[in-house]
This record gives sequence, structure tokens and C-alpha cells, in this order.
Amino acid sequence: MDRTPTPHIEAKRGDFADTVIMPGDPKRSEFIASTFLESARLVNDVRGVKGFTGIYKGKRVSVMASGMGQPSMGIYSYELFNFYDVKSIIRVGTIGSLSPELHLRDIIIALGACTNGNYALQYGLNGTFCPIADFGLVKAASAECDKRKVNYRVGNVLSSDTFYDDSASALAWSKMGVLGVEMESAALYCNAARAGKSAVCICTVSDSFVYKDEIASAAERSTAFTQMIEIALEIA
Repeated sequence: MDRTPTPHIEAKRGDFADTVIMPGDPKRSEFIASTFLESARLVNDVRGVKGFTGIYKGKRVSVMASGMGQPSMGIYSYELFNFYDVKSIIRVGTIGSLSPELHLRDIIIALGACTNGNYALQYGLNGTFCPIADFGLVKAASAECDKRKVNYRVGNVLSSDTFYDDSASALAWSKMGVLGVEMESAALYCNAARAGKSAVCICTVSDSFVYKDEIASAAERSTAFTQMIEIALEIA
């Protein structure tokens, strides 16, 4: 049974490409479509969460925002994987660095995603599920970073349900080798695993828990972090 459109996406079946590039910010999805895609067509604008499908170097690619946090990412990635037959989602987002080896505009490829949230409880597993990326996409993204001579790291990130955390516990995760803190990867990786699909998160460092003076503006977060976008499009 065709379950499209969904409560959150007004597109018809077939409107999305096999691969969707997924920033958090709707303004960034519009920027990606207008800057990098040929013949980009708006396929979703429910709640202002803009989705486009166009052509990048001869290949059909889509881009749509996820919104902020695991619940929002959980909804959009679930519907794309399960109702629109999307095969891969590549998140391009911002991340707060926990590593002294990473500075503003460096890149983190999330191999795994720890979380302080409860998204995976829905699966009724007798243990703790470890959400991980698709290795093929991680390998391709790493190779593209090497090709571009980008300073990057591959490893664990923390998907936090809180942006303003009263416990100030983020630095405790760095003791376990966690590279940075963002808010969406764990839910995306859970949905990909459950649907038998592929996902990877490529994040640009927008601020640092180590170097307090390193912080990007809202405008930079929307349009200036183009390296991760180009990497994502190349591996799409």
C-alpha cells in the first residue's frame, strides 16, 4: 500500500532520489539545492522543512532538512527510508568538538553514535544497541577527505537530547574518545539499521569545548560550511 504523502512530507512516491543529503537547517537545504544542484525542484515544504530533488554531476540527488534533535530526525528519516524507498541518507550538520586535535571547520565522520537519549528503547532489546554508520559510506567519505586534504577524524560522537545541559557532562564523554557532540546521528543510524538501509553523518566543527573562542555564527552554520556538503554530494 502506498503510504505517501505522509503526515510530514507532501512529496509523491518517486519524488526523492535514492540518496538524500540531510542538513538540520531548512535554510541549508535550500542553499545546497540552489548552489549545487541543477534543475532543483521543491518536493516538500510541510512545516517549512524544505526538500528538493535535482541533478549533481549527472546523478539524481535529493536534499531535505531534518530539523533539530533525535525526535525530528527520527520522523523524517523513518518516512524517507520506509515510505519513499530512499536507500541512503547522508547527514551534513554541525558539531561541537571535544577533541584538542579538531578546530573550527574541521570535519568529523561519525562511525558510531553514543546517546543520552532513549530512542532505541522502542526496539525492546535486552541490552544497549550501538548505532553505527554504513562502512561503505564512511570509507568513501574518508577517501574524499583525504583527496581534499581536509583535517578530519573518524570515530564516535555523542547525540545529545540537550543543547543546554545543566550537568555540563559533555567533557566526560571525551575521556572515552568521543570526538564531538551533536543531536541527530543516533536516531538516523537506528532507523537505517531497522530499515536495512545506509546512513552516515559528516559534521563540521562549529564550536569547541576545548577552545572556547572558536565558535561559528548562525549565518556561517547555514551557508559557509561547504566542504562537508561537497564531500556528501561526491559520495552520494
